[in-house]
This record gives sequence, C-alpha cells and structure tokens, in this order.
Amino acid sequence: MAEASIHVQVCYALPDSSFLHALTVPAGTTIGQAVMQSGLLQAFPGIDLAINMVGIYGKRKPLDTVLHEHDRVEIYRPLQADPKEARRRRAGSKPAKA
Repeated sequence: MAEASIHVQVCYALPDSSFLHALTVPAGTTIGQAVMQSGLLQAFPGIDLAINMVGIYGKRKPLDTVLHEHDRVEIYRPLQADPKEARRRRAGSKPAKA
C-alpha cells in the first residue's frame, strides 16, 4: 500500500519579493520538514528558524506541528516596531475632538 501524501504550500514575503512553493509531502510531515524540503532556506539564507516565527494561515505554530492537507506554512519576519507603541504614537498625533 502506498504511503498517503498531502499537498501544502510554504510561503515567505518581503516588501519587494515573495516565495510561494507548493509541495507534495508524506502524511505526518512537520512544518520544519516542509520548510527544509521547500528550498526556502536556500533562497533566503538570512532566515533563522530559531528566530523567525512560523505558522499556518496566520496562527503561530511550533516547528514540530504536523501538517494537514492544503495547509499554508508561513514564515514571519521580525516586527520592525512594537504594534502597541505604534498605535500610541498614532493616537497621540491626532487632534483632540471637541
């Protein structure tokens, strides 16, 4: 009996470029294994999976998460600014309402 396989995508986006690779992997493949098989780390050697967070469809997940059919693995870039601080700065620069 043939081993079951699933179809997944691995993606990474930068302001000026992006990476999206569709893979067919054996059932039971983890996020970390899919990233390694995708060629992403060769295309973007600056990615460090010990630092960059990963997830599936916008939800953070650990590298050992087992993938399911049609999952999209995403590698997230570090934040450039603290979102809470950025909101405070924007709110502080708005004119007071009368």
